Order: sequence, then structure tokens, then C-alpha cells
Amino acid sequence: MLTERRLLVAANRAAFAAFGVVDIGAVEGSGPGGRVTESDVEAAAAAGDEPADGTTADAGGAESATRQVDEGEPTASTSAADADGATPVEAADRDRTLAAPATRKVAEEAGVDVDAVPTEETKEGEPFVTAEQVRQYAEAQQAAQAADAEAVSGAEGEDDHIPYRGVRRTIGQQMEQSKYTAPHVTHHDRVDVTGLVAARGRLKQRAEERGTKLTYMPFVVKAVVAALKEHPILNSQLDEEAEEIVVRGEYNIGVATATDAGLMVPVVRHADQKGMLEIADEMGELVESARDRSIAREEMQGGTFTITNFGAIGGEYATPIINYPETAILGLGAITDRPWIVEREAQAPQEDGDAARKSVEARKVMTLSLSIDHRVIDGADAARFVNTVKEYFETPELLLLE
Repeated sequence: MLTERRLLVAANRAAFAAFGVVDIGAVEGSGPGGRVTESDVEAAAAAGDEPADGTTADAGGAESATRQVDEGEPTASTSAADADGATPVEAADRDRTLAAPATRKVAEEAGVDVDAVPTEETKEGEPFVTAEQVRQYAEAQQAAQAADAEAVSGAEGEDDHIPYRGVRRTIGQQMEQSKYTAPHVTHHDRVDVTGLVAARGRLKQRAEERGTKLTYMPFVVKAVVAALKEHPILNSQLDEEAEEIVVRGEYNIGVATATDAGLMVPVVRHADQKGMLEIADEMGELVESARDRSIAREEMQGGTFTITNFGAIGGEYATPIINYPETAILGLGAITDRPWIVEREAQAPQEDGDAARKSVEARKVMTLSLSIDHRVIDGADAARFVNTVKEYFETPELLLLE
């Protein structure tokens, strides 16, 4: 989208050269979300009726100061993105805007102020904004943010200023709400996953023959669902208004995914009703759509429990923030080779005693970090849940019974 936007801006700038010097800040856009089109520039250039005092009248009759600048001269409203060829949509400045409740919800989720969304539509004499205009404005601002991050590299020793808005701000607000609403406690543990690594190795080629990329995550999802069935309090949320704990009857597992726009959590719905390969295929599609920003909002809602794999980039332990209003999140550390005490069955009658049946071996070990909402879940519940997950990781054949 950013490339297409730059081409559009380049075309408009070509129009500026063709039709003379035009102050884009004084041109009223007729495109989606108030975007200035080439025809708008042409009409403004043809009019040529700017007052000599350097002010122009906007659509509502109010005057705004403008001035002509030399090519390449920065102004107060010029961002690094402008210099790089990506001009953000100018924000409106209204005190009151009419919008449907659904539109306001879209704006809230996108981190957009409806009073800043450009619009020419009115209702009962008041500016009226639609959900589509909000989405277009949010996309334009996000594209500008990406251009800012790309263009603002700064000279050596200087600070870079990256706008905190759009998806990044929405994620931040969600994290803040969770952290300062739910008292977090994190339970840490380690588990021998040598059997899990071997099982995945045996099944990987068979899955590829069926067109499926089999990672460890489908095993984790199945193990988590099995553990949630045994410890349902972790598949819950707290309804503070009704003053009741809601234990969810569905098993919708969110998988935290790192994207260029920030952390997103696609949700595998009804994971308890799906097989290993079906979960793998669905997760692959959801993660890909999250990373290319084509994922639907509904595909990231309705989760009952979340898994985050910080071990994919080498992490060991963490304190994951709960995906509110859920009450628990499981963090996976990296799988590493560690010395591990392994118990074996006695091979001969003379092998009596615990010491004779134990040996230290190099094993595949994963670390686990389970954060819980301590208003709902006790520490003992968290420990029991993790112990159940460990059992399925140590003996993945048990998943065949689920």
C-alpha cells in the first residue's frame, strides 16, 4: 500500500509542476477521506485566486494562514515522510462529529480520533463520518508512520522520533489496560521435551507430503487445550460489572505473532475440535495474513487463552502480559540442550535403589512462563496446569487420546 501511495503522491507532485506552484494545504480534497487528487490540484491552479495577504478560505468560510515555500523547504507540517514521498492525510480539527456507534468502535480500535477524520458528508447540519472513512484515514496514517520510520534515520548522534499512533498505540493501550487491571503473577518451570522433538521429527515429512508445514505450535495448542479441560479456571474471564467469573465453554486459542506493525494475536477457534494438521494449516494462514496486514479484525477476537513463543528469538524466561480480558497466557522459551537427570527402569535384579536407575544425559529442555490474573486464578491452579502441560510435552503420544 505504501508503494501505491508514493506513486499517487508523485503523480500529484508532477501535477504541481505542470499547473504551477500550488499550496497543497489550501486545496480541498475530493478523494476518499479528504485525499487531494490531481484534479483538485488542477482546479486550484486554474482558479489562481489566492488573496494577496496570503490567506485562503476553507470550505466553512474560516480563514487559515498559508504561504508559498521554495521547493524542498520544510514547513511546520512537513514530516520526514513528506521528503521521502509519502504524505499523510491531513487531519481535520473539529469539536463535534456525528458517527454511528459501530464507527466509533472502529475508530477506537484503530486508535483514531473521529474529529480528526476528514469528511465532506453531513447529517442534520453536522459533519458525519463513516466507518469506511475511518479505516481509510487509519490506513493513510499507518502508511505515513511506516514512511516516517523508514525515512527518519537521523544523523549520527541525533535522536530518531517515531510516531506513537495507529496499531502500535492500540497495542500499547491494550497492554496498559491489562497490566494495570489484572494483578499479574508468573509461574516459571522447565520441561524435558526430548520426546516432543522426536515426535515432531517423525511426523514432519509425512505432514509435508500432505502440504502442511508442521511446527511445534500445533502440539502446544493441543496440549494446552487438554490441560484447560482438566483445569477450566484458566479458560476464563472476569466480568467485573456482573461480579462473576465466566468459565468459557469454547477453546479459542490465540497465538501471539510479531509483525512489522506490532504484536497481533490471531485466534484458532474451536481448537478442541480440530486435528493437528488442521490446526497447523489454519495457524499458517492466520499468521501470514497478520504479517501482511490482511487479517480481519474478527480473526483476532474471542480468544479464551493465549500462547506466546518468545523462545523463537532465543528467549528463556519472561513475564508475558495477559491478553485481557483473558486470565492466563503461556510463554514458551527456547528449546536448548541441557544436562538432565533421567530415570530408567532397572535392567537387572542387582540394580536396586534410586541412584542405580538415574543417569545424567543431554536432553532437549524448554522453559515455560505462565502469567495469571491472580484475582481469578490461584498459584496452585497455575502450578497444576503447567504440570499437566509438561506431562503432554514429555509424552506427546497422550495427545492421540484427545
